[in-house]
Amino acid sequence: MKVGIPKEVAGGERRVAITPDAARALIDLSLEVGVESGAGLEAGFADADYEAAGAVVEESAATVFAADLVLKVAAPCERQEGGHELDWLSRGAALVGFLRPLDEPELAARLAEHGINSFAMELVPRITRAQSMDALSSMSTIAGYRAVILAAGALPKIFPMLVTAAGTIQPARALIIGAGVAGLQAIATARRLGAVVEAYDTRAAVKEQVESLGARFVELDLDSGDAEDAGGYATAQSEAFYQRQREELGRHMARCDFVITTALVPGQRAPLLIDEAAVKGMASGSVIVDLAAELGGNCAYTDPEAERVVAGVRIIPGVNLPSQIPANASQMYAKNLTTLVKHLAPEGELVLDLEDEITRGALLTHEGRVSNERVSGLLSGGT
Repeated sequence: MKVGIPKEVAGGERRVAITPDAARALIDLSLEVGVESGAGLEAGFADADYEAAGAVVEESAATVFAADLVLKVAAPCERQEGGHELDWLSRGAALVGFLRPLDEPELAARLAEHGINSFAMELVPRITRAQSMDALSSMSTIAGYRAVILAAGALPKIFPMLVTAAGTIQPARALIIGAGVAGLQAIATARRLGAVVEAYDTRAAVKEQVESLGARFVELDLDSGDAEDAGGYATAQSEAFYQRQREELGRHMARCDFVITTALVPGQRAPLLIDEAAVKGMASGSVIVDLAAELGGNCAYTDPEAERVVAGVRIIPGVNLPSQIPANASQMYAKNLTTLVKHLAPEGELVLDLEDEITRGALLTHEGRVSNERVSGLLSGGT
């Protein structure tokens, strides 16, 4: 079976789906691996590295997309040299990548029309058996780390407390909103850099994790009910809940130097957690890094296209932060992908066991139809 690794051409994307080490692992499964020339350069992997691993470097993108199984990072998109990547895929071929099924279900419909059997990395079930395939968690780890580094670079203060001959410098104070994978990594990174960290999440169950990292868990006087779904994600709340939440968070933000927001609800606009008053209540020079920017943002002033400064507060959109650290992000993602491929093609040929929870869960389109019920519901006008 031939596996194709195209160069990612979506704006700002610097990752590659498979690293040379991962290519070698696929070849060990008796798979033939073709890599588009230059696919790994942005992540620090030369064509010669892939050739040394046993892969074939192809000059033609169309040749790579003609493989039986195509592995990507971003969803198929338009190419400058003409044509949409989707049109280069062969009917009956398989595609694996971040396909944004709940945010852009129309792509799933197009994949089904083209007869592509596709697997969305976002749909890999969060079960113990699939942990090594959980690319969302891998990329969230990178994003949480990078968000703190961005805040550190933008803040006109240093993070740690310093006692010097010139006096004592007080540590920076941080508030991390959302204690999922990205939030927990942001807490750990900010603590390592010496900041005093508070964290808030609607899920009281994460309090112990927050405190284990040396941060203080912020408890608001709000009833969030059952705030966690079966996949471990925070559930959406009522607008009345969010209004009270914004008011109370604003009071905490007023004494913080930087805030990182990570709150997302799959398939929905990101909840608005920081209103205009909260931003203006922060001291001039403060920083907000919004990791939900791509889905509308947790902050009222977030612009996904550019940084903004409002009342002296710098608001940074955290869009596709893993691509800002492409080497490590590619290594982690490639490991997730190769583990999934080994699951789907243990003997070097794709075998779809639809009774298997991982295969069934990740499958987006199959045999000309959208197989995921939630995505199919979105296409038919449901929620």
